[in-house]
Amino acid sequence: MLEIPESKTISLQAGKTLVNKRIEEVITASSAHKFAFYCGDPAEYPKLLTGKHIQSTKGHGMFVDMHCDNDICITIGDGTNIRYYPSSEQCPVKHQLLIKFDDGTCLAFTVAMYGGIWVYRSEFDNPYHRGSLKSISPLEETFDEFHFNSIYNSTPKDLSLKALLATEQRIPGLGNGVLQDILFNAGIHPKRKKSTLSDFEKAELFCSLKITLKNMTEKGGRDTEKDLLGNVGGYKTLLSKNTFKNPCPNCGNAIVKEAYLGGAIYFCPVCQPL
Repeated sequence: MLEIPESKTISLQAGKTLVNKRIEEVITASSAHKFAFYCGDPAEYPKLLTGKHIQSTKGHGMFVDMHCDNDICITIGDGTNIRYYPSSEQCPVKHQLLIKFDDGTCLAFTVAMYGGIWVYRSEFDNPYHRGSLKSISPLEETFDEFHFNSIYNSTPKDLSLKALLATEQRIPGLGNGVLQDILFNAGIHPKRKKSTLSDFEKAELFCSLKITLKNMTEKGGRDTEKDLLGNVGGYKTLLSKNTFKNPCPNCGNAIVKEAYLGGAIYFCPVCQPL
């Protein structure tokens, strides 16, 4: 899923790969998907995009924006896969949007479970997108302990740490995926109530959040996800769908997988006591 490390990685790759390319052809969905969401009528996307150049890219939260001429923008959100192909002959047959450039390369957008592919002029009328643009990313130096505490203290005391960090987009782009290693590195159980944390544990949580996300991003995203070129991320997750059957990397105890708040959580009951 598209979280902070992946949105940053993909936007940087798109900036190096796509900027100044001219869009020659836009092909709407070859495969219908009832959970693929668009801005307006996707049948209008060819008129909006054909002949435009990609001018800049920006990754923020769970979004990647690709800005074109005439104030046109393409935005993808969590759940949408985007792949660049050096030749249009390599493009997938099934897609939810396909963009061909005048140099023979192409960009394919596909949705697995759900996802958004939005093409619009000027501003995107979406509260999560607006909130993400206005927020401070944990990757920035200005996301300091004071800022973290302002988010932490603005929530009810009986919230669990997963609810605090990975719901309501309080920290845009911090989702259930990256949460697992953040909490593991801090030694905190996902179901712990924030009211039970000591000042020391809260400080450890802040440090883990900053350091873990920085490592994930610098290594090109997590090994559970793929980048713009289809490569698996270089960050080796500690707790994820790839590793939960392995013993705890700290103590060797069995890792537990549970369903909680709409997604799976992974934890070591020894290193992350409830």
